Formats: sequence, C-alpha cells, structure tokens
Amino acid sequence: MLAGSNRLNKADDTCVAVERPGGRSPVFIVCEHASRVLPPEYGNLGLSDDALSSHIAWDPGALGVARALSASLDATLVHQRFSRLIYDCNRPPESPGAMPEVSEIYEIPGNRNLSTAERAARTQALYIPFHDRIRALLKERAARGQDSVLVTMHSFTPVYLGKARAVELGILHDDDTWLADRMLKAAADAPLYRAERNQPYGPADGVTHTLKLHGISGGLRNVMIEVRNDLIVDNIGQRVMADYLSGLIQISLGA
Repeated sequence: MLAGSNRLNKADDTCVAVERPGGRSPVFIVCEHASRVLPPEYGNLGLSDDALSSHIAWDPGALGVARALSASLDATLVHQRFSRLIYDCNRPPESPGAMPEVSEIYEIPGNRNLSTAERAARTQALYIPFHDRIRALLKERAARGQDSVLVTMHSFTPVYLGKARAVELGILHDDDTWLADRMLKAAADAPLYRAERNQPYGPADGVTHTLKLHGISGGLRNVMIEVRNDLIVDNIGQRVMADYLSGLIQISLGA
C-alpha cells in the first residue's frame, strides 16, 4: 500500500478491516478511529510517544467495545487500520479536521501546510477505500434482503482542554433521531451510566459525517455512540459496556 517518500498509493483495502461480514444482525458497526498505527513512511508526525498513545491518535477502547458488541449481536464490524492523524475517516476531504494541524493541545508538525497532492494522496489511500467498502457491504446486504442499522462506535477523553466531562455515554444523532430517541429512553430506564444526547459532541462539531454518508442518505436507521474512555480501559470494562449497549440497541429495535 505504501510507496515513495511520505506518500500513500491508492489503497488495496489494507486500510480497512471487516469482521463478521456475514453477520446476521441488522446492526452494522463502524469504528473509524480504531487504530493509532501510523504508516512507517510518516514516522511520528513530529509527536511524542505520549501524544501518539493519547486520544488525539485514536479512540482508546472503542474497538474493544465494538468487537464485543459485534460478537454479542452477530453484527458486521468495519474498522480503520490507521490513525486518524493521517486521515480522520469521519470527516470529508474538505474538512480541516480530516488531516488536522492541531488536535486539542497538540500541534501536529507532520500535518502542517500539506500540499494539495499530499491531501489527495491520503484521501485516495484511506478515506475513499474505507467508505467504498462500507458502501459495498451495505449494498450486498440490501441485495440479499437484509436490513441494516448503522451504529458508529467512538470514545472520548474524560478531560478535554483542562475541563472534566461528567457525561459517561453519549448517544448522538443528526437529522434522524429515531434510534437515538429510543436508546436514550432505554438508558433512562436502566441508568447504569450517565447518558446524554449529542454529548460531548454533536452535529455542529462535524462528527456525524459517517451517519449522513451511509445512514441518512440511504434511509437507514442510525446512531453514533460515544463512551468515556476511562470506563473501557480493559477487557472487563469493554465487555460490560458492550453488554449494556447491546441491551439498549435490542430494546430500541424491538428485538
């Protein structure tokens, strides 16, 4: 996939991982920020090891929760194999956040003043094949008469710009509130975590790109889940959260 100096070739799908492609559940899980891996040609982007292991590089614990949820529901899971610092697949190419120069308190020297050619190379190598794979899988499911409900899985840092966040579980939506409304109702009925609507981010922050691209545009029920990452630092926390989310989703879908 990688060739040349500081450039990515058109991807051959090695940036995308698919688990349980034949999952029987209508739930279709996407984890855009699953990995903190940087392609070798990019070195460390000028960042310290601490920065590269922090939430700016990935969503800690999100993939573990997504995998446990996938196993519980027998749901297809699609996730990105490279860090969002190279390309954030939950942002369109024109967004400054797609290849950020700054993330929270960190400046990212390797993303500063990117050329048009470099931005295009990253888009072609990472963003396009990732979303093409999602689109193809959803099309295959529709062709065989299988319903799809899009669930994107994320985590967030408990302290951001020096401010502690009390919310533990965010249920996010864009224009389509159907699934989020039901999950929030189910969470209120079983309040294991402090759950809030469109927190700690919302549509105005540009975080619902994948929902709009594959959910709303295709008429699919959809929701974005944000989990505070201190709750999912290990396998136990991830499994507990996945069990809780599985219950919320199944109740909400009437399963």
